[in-house]
Amino acid sequence: MSWIFGKSSTNNDNNTTATTNDQSSIKQTLGFDPKEVADVNTIISTPGAISASRLHPLAGLDKGIEYLDLEEEQLNTVEGSKGLIPSRSWTDDLCYGTGAVYLLGLGIGGLYGFQQGIKTLPESAPSKVKLNHILNNITKRGPFLGNSAGVLALTYNLIDSTIDGIREKHDDLNSVTAGALAGALFKSSAGLKPMAYSSVMMAGAAGIWCGLKRFLQE
Repeated sequence: MSWIFGKSSTNNDNNTTATTNDQSSIKQTLGFDPKEVADVNTIISTPGAISASRLHPLAGLDKGIEYLDLEEEQLNTVEGSKGLIPSRSWTDDLCYGTGAVYLLGLGIGGLYGFQQGIKTLPESAPSKVKLNHILNNITKRGPFLGNSAGVLALTYNLIDSTIDGIREKHDDLNSVTAGALAGALFKSSAGLKPMAYSSVMMAGAAGIWCGLKRFLQE
């Protein structure tokens, strides 16, 4: 009955017009006709199809690409600061030094705990008890020595970097002084005698490290 009222042709015309407008809008937005795309190469080869101005306006790419200038990429310029590993600032020394010493202490403590577990192994105990005994010694010695070494390295690097900033140069005197202060501070709650022992040991370790660095750099 639609042919009596004459609405069918009008609706078809309206639908056709709307479809054409949608296709034109899509083509104008994308820069290409999706029906003509056979593969990705077709999109890439279409002039103006890939344009920064067609992306979301919040991206701000229509204004050009802005590059981030990383000034922290410059190496440390303090006199005598050149070490075995290139360093940008005191934060690099703090992270690398503390992490390396912690892992070294953890490994040495674990080996020492393994040796102690083997020595004190109960002979008549089952295999599971023996394994548990060894693991207990490893987990007891390893983290203890690793944590202690990490705290010492953290304190040492903080003091060493502070002295470098005050004197505006890095030398063996800074390292030995930082080692002595770090050792004393580490045992400050145990009394004067343990403080003195710890200070001397850390100063000696810092001096050995300075000599080792100089030997490896030559």
